[in-house]
Amino acid sequence: MPEAIRALRPMTQGIVPISDDERRARMEKARRLMVENDIDALFIEPGTTMSYFSGVRWGTSERMFAMIIPARGEVAFVCPAFEEARAREVIRFSNDIRLWQEDENPGAAVVQVLRDRGLATRRIGIEERARFFLVDSIRRAAPAADYVLADRVTAGCRMIKSPAELALMQRANDITHAAIKAAFTTMTEGMSQADLQRHIGAAHAALGVTATTTPQFGKYTAFPHGSNTPQRLCEGDVVLIDAGCTIEGYQSDITRTTVFGKPTARQTEVWNLEKRAQEAALAACRVGVPCEAVDAAARKVITDAGYGPGYAVPGLPHRTGHGIGMDGHEWTNLVRGNKTPLAPGMCFSDEPTIVIYGEFGIRLEDCFHMTEAGPHLFTPLSPSVDRPCA
Repeated sequence: MPEAIRALRPMTQGIVPISDDERRARMEKARRLMVENDIDALFIEPGTTMSYFSGVRWGTSERMFAMIIPARGEVAFVCPAFEEARAREVIRFSNDIRLWQEDENPGAAVVQVLRDRGLATRRIGIEERARFFLVDSIRRAAPAADYVLADRVTAGCRMIKSPAELALMQRANDITHAAIKAAFTTMTEGMSQADLQRHIGAAHAALGVTATTTPQFGKYTAFPHGSNTPQRLCEGDVVLIDAGCTIEGYQSDITRTTVFGKPTARQTEVWNLEKRAQEAALAACRVGVPCEAVDAAARKVITDAGYGPGYAVPGLPHRTGHGIGMDGHEWTNLVRGNKTPLAPGMCFSDEPTIVIYGEFGIRLEDCFHMTEAGPHLFTPLSPSVDRPCA
């Protein structure tokens, strides 16, 4: 392994996980939002949202395992009867675990939870990633109820990060930035993108975490989510590294683009244009400004230079940024048509890619969170095409 990676040391000391008190506060906020949006109860399948509220991590299968947060009354879980012992090992915040047998409709157990709490099940909020067949099992048990998406509750809670969440995201970004910086020093003529991917993964491992990463070379850097085509690094190639890691469930997402060897005037020009677009997005970020205005600011820089228009390529074919937190992509997005106002605690990527198929692509991606004073970057912006990491 290259010396730059062997020299790395773990950066995971002193990490503070999310506390039970914070999770309780999240559930209370969910209840307030449920009341405001006329929702009697929230149905949540295993996944990020269940972990967000309860800390419970449970795999999905054809059998219902679910969390029910009522607007009034104790939280409950619904579990296959034969899994009760395991469920009781991981469930906190509730002693109410409703069991269903293999020959029973699990939706009936959900409805019974609501009846026991004096709720009329007039309106059941469904977490957006819940699978249809499970929701249908509840509907068969309570056909007269009203079933609605619960984004205003779930996203309403998760979009606004607490100081504890921001600290975990800061650590994740610090680690990924250090890993990318080390990996760039390992580039050699003829290496494959798989070789560089291994180096990025090894750098993250040396820093104490596992990584998700997609390096690309040459014309394949124009593919926003990478290409499966085998690639070998050649002098003059644009090199793009998109990488991230997870700390206590919270994500980093960073992209850096450089040139292996001496950049051409064309490569430098487009790289500098990308940086101006990224900076324009940040300059547009102010509390109360709609998310779409941030996308418009970055896109204008690119279209004014003769690219696009709109989502056409050569140009910027996707939104300027996505929400980020426990999921790498989560609500809400910096995209045309999204009038959600920016608020303190919201976290986003800033990545107005410039795609030129057949030549190369340039993406600079940094994540930030909103404060009353404006955006606060988790990582320093890339200084120049030949110095990708500050």
